[in-house]
Amino acid sequence: MTDTPCSIEAQLENSLREIDIPPRPVILDRISAEMEKDEPDFNHLAHLIAADVALSASLIKITNSPFFGFRGRVHTPREALMRLGLNVASKAIAGIAMRRAFPSSPQLERFWDASALIARLSGWLAQRVTDRRLRADDAYTFGLFRDCGIPILLSRRPDYFEVLIEANHDDSRCFTAIEDLALPTNHAIVGSLLAQSWWLTDETSVSIRLHHDLATLNATTIPPSLNSRYMIAVAQLSEYLLQQHTQRSFTQEWVKLGPSCLRLLKLNDEAVAELLTEATLILEAED
Repeated sequence: MTDTPCSIEAQLENSLREIDIPPRPVILDRISAEMEKDEPDFNHLAHLIAADVALSASLIKITNSPFFGFRGRVHTPREALMRLGLNVASKAIAGIAMRRAFPSSPQLERFWDASALIARLSGWLAQRVTDRRLRADDAYTFGLFRDCGIPILLSRRPDYFEVLIEANHDDSRCFTAIEDLALPTNHAIVGSLLAQSWWLTDETSVSIRLHHDLATLNATTIPPSLNSRYMIAVAQLSEYLLQQHTQRSFTQEWVKLGPSCLRLLKLNDEAVAELLTEATLILEAED
């Protein structure tokens, strides 16, 4: 919130010079081109997806997730496209493609698994706690891409893991301020750059850049949009619920941001406890 346009632009330029942003996958270009047609060809898109066995299997698995609450299971890419719709399917495929843009490692696999669960919880919570003012697919996409700058920095900066540990355990300073001192850039700026280069919405990109900013959650003026603040709050609550369920990967972000998230979403501790009970049932079904 305290960034000026000039300082933001300077941060972006510095990040661009130092960080290699993964290019937008070709499959997303093809899906976008099809979505722009008056009558998208689902059969053609299904054929493109089916040609990539791993992509096809991942999309089917996501569609069958209990978070979406569909009756009956899908078994083919075409069924997945028809069930999800092109808009949601394209965002799910973007998330799959992002995961595949980085070398596999146990550390990153845990990160991607957590991001996927946060995204699905976010889509569910958007329908439960925002009176549908925040679209579920927007919340889902933000949850997927919110922390995408982390694997980029881990792959480009050998020293970043130690910075990440420090930021995760600091209960007073802003997460991204700690990164800025050490790098100097942060995963929110880098993630915002990826969102822009992969043609996500401006609102999603802005929300990624501001998702550790307490002043954004407490803002009463526009910008940032109310939708951006909802995205950030819902994803933060989703992360908290996941941490409570798994009893793993605790950070200090809920300590710093949680009260503002609950105030924005008009939730109290009793409501959060009820949501945790519901989320636990969904997460157990996912397992």
